[in-house]
Amino acid sequence: MTRNDDDPPSTHDRRETPTERQDRLWGDILQELRVMQTGAQLTSGFLLTLPFQSTFEDLSRTDKVIYLVLVCLSLLITGLVITAVAVHQRLSGRRMKERVVATGRTVVRTVIYALALLIVGIAVFTFDIVVGGIAAWIVGAAAGFVLLVLLVVVPRTLVHIDKPEART
Repeated sequence: MTRNDDDPPSTHDRRETPTERQDRLWGDILQELRVMQTGAQLTSGFLLTLPFQSTFEDLSRTDKVIYLVLVCLSLLITGLVITAVAVHQRLSGRRMKERVVATGRTVVRTVIYALALLIVGIAVFTFDIVVGGIAAWIVGAAAGFVLLVLLVVVPRTLVHIDKPEART
C-alpha cells in the first residue's frame, strides 16, 4: 500500500489492503451509529411521552412549538441513522464499498450535528419550562458553545497535533 501523507500514521501501520481498510472503516461507522442510535431512540421515546402528561396542556404556545421541533429533529436523527443501513443493504455486493463508506461518514457527521442541536433544544425547552425565558436561551447558548468546542474544536486540534510537522 502506498503511503499518503494525508492519511493518519495508524493507516500505514496496519498494512491492510484498500478493501480491508474500507471494511474496517465501515465497521467503525456502524459502531458509531449504534452508539448514537441508542441515545436518539431514548430521547425520542421520552419526548413522545410528554403530550400524554396531564400538565402538557399548560405549556405555552412557544414551548409547544419548541417541543414539536425537538420531536421532528429526533425523528430525523432516527431516520438518518437507519439511512446508512439502507444504503449498505442497497449497495452491498456491488463493489461500491468506498461509496458506502463515504455516505456513512456523511451520515455520521450529520447525525452528530443534529444530535448537538437536539441537546441544545432540550436544554432550552427544559430551562424554559422550569425557570423561564432568558435563562433558557442563556443555557442554550452555553450548551451550544460547549458542544461546538467538543465536536468541532477538539477534533480539529487533535488533527493538528497528529500532523508530522507538529511532532518535531
